[in-house]
Amino acid sequence: MKRWLAHPVLTVLLMVLWLLLNNSVALAHVVLGLLLGLGIVRVTQSFWPEPLRIYKPWVLLRFTGIFLWDMVVANFSVAWLILRGPAQLRPAFVVVPLDIRNPFALSLLANATCLTPGTVSARLSADHRSLLVHALDMDSPEAVITSIKTRFEAPLMEIFEC
Repeated sequence: MKRWLAHPVLTVLLMVLWLLLNNSVALAHVVLGLLLGLGIVRVTQSFWPEPLRIYKPWVLLRFTGIFLWDMVVANFSVAWLILRGPAQLRPAFVVVPLDIRNPFALSLLANATCLTPGTVSARLSADHRSLLVHALDMDSPEAVITSIKTRFEAPLMEIFEC
């Protein structure tokens, strides 16, 4: 059954956006913005995926910290690799076997891999059981696989219990 106020935060954000676009906080604009927010959310409700349940928010915070730290460190590592010259690079592809099954968590894993400089998620297998990753500088495939599985996949599996 559809709830009338399915996404209250989005409704308020749409109302605020309406007020900003009109550059007015007159009562009529507030009411119209609220009605538009409610209407847009109601009309688009069938397109929204099932509600996402985060089982361990503290692990999500830890994952976010690890991800941000990895991004900073990887930026410096990639800069150093570029400054050393292309002859020093050891680019390679590696297939990372996946244990994760939640589609949203899988998307986060692929995006976290892409957003970390020096690695790119190239392809997800049709059965969603492996991810092809390109690394700009690879010592060993096992090290890349272990890093992705322990730093990204394991926390995501814990966060979404999949």
